[in-house]
Amino acid sequence: MSADTEDGRFPSVSRIALYAVLVAMALFYLAPLETGLMTAIKTQDAFFSSTPFVPPFGDGFTLEPWYEAWATMQGPLTDFSGALYNSAFVAIPATVLSGLIGSVAAYGLTNLNWRGQAGVLMLFVAGMFVPYQSVLVPLTRFWTIVGLQNYLAGVPFLAQRVGLIELVVTHTAYGIPICTILFRSYYASFDESMLEAARIDGATFSRIYRRIIFPLSKPMFAVVLIYQFTQVWNDFLFALVLVSSPTSEVATIALNKLQGSMVQQYNVQMAAAFVAALPTLLVYVLFGDQFAEGVAGET
Repeated sequence: MSADTEDGRFPSVSRIALYAVLVAMALFYLAPLETGLMTAIKTQDAFFSSTPFVPPFGDGFTLEPWYEAWATMQGPLTDFSGALYNSAFVAIPATVLSGLIGSVAAYGLTNLNWRGQAGVLMLFVAGMFVPYQSVLVPLTRFWTIVGLQNYLAGVPFLAQRVGLIELVVTHTAYGIPICTILFRSYYASFDESMLEAARIDGATFSRIYRRIIFPLSKPMFAVVLIYQFTQVWNDFLFALVLVSSPTSEVATIALNKLQGSMVQQYNVQMAAAFVAALPTLLVYVLFGDQFAEGVAGET
């Protein structure tokens, strides 16, 4: 109970005004979410005959858009769950690899002194600011020269997903700089005496990482996991350029394919958007506590 109500008095005018502003801000930011949800549970006729944020009534309510978004779509990609699987095929390994490599790189940049260390760190910082658009041409040229399809021809499962594998490698490389910088700032807060004691006891560089650094890195791994997973999952540009097979299209491409050329099924598009957003929401729910600790710099 607040101090204003403990003695039976009503809250002050300033506190009431503060609460009113906070409620208004919450409603403002939640309005698009509420409007999208209402659209996703309306029939097409109810959507065009009612205000978007008003709930459907009577025959206007339907869950058919959710079934269509999940099972059937317009265009060459007919299974939205397949698009979700492809996105997971890319996002999970790219997130894990960039996180692990970034952690090891940050450990080397924080706990070792070697010539050229500052220059390497500056390269990692510069890598954070390279826009996607600037590398599209050299990226496509690089994968054309590599010819990954020729190396995977004998493995049908991988040969059918060449574009997805290229996406994994691309997003891993793009995610390493930001992951390294995040881990480095986190490792800089560690107590040096703890690591020095381990060195005196004869622990090797790799052993210190495995037994001390890695277990203490769980909060920052949660930060990197949520950030990188969201970035990779929501990517559209790289997926549009690198993935050419309709059966390998990811969720963002599938969402774009839901736009009809003649009729716009807004209810199906909104339902598909919510379905595509569920994995990122689930990741945040699962790792939210660790994320808060990592952002706060707690070890």
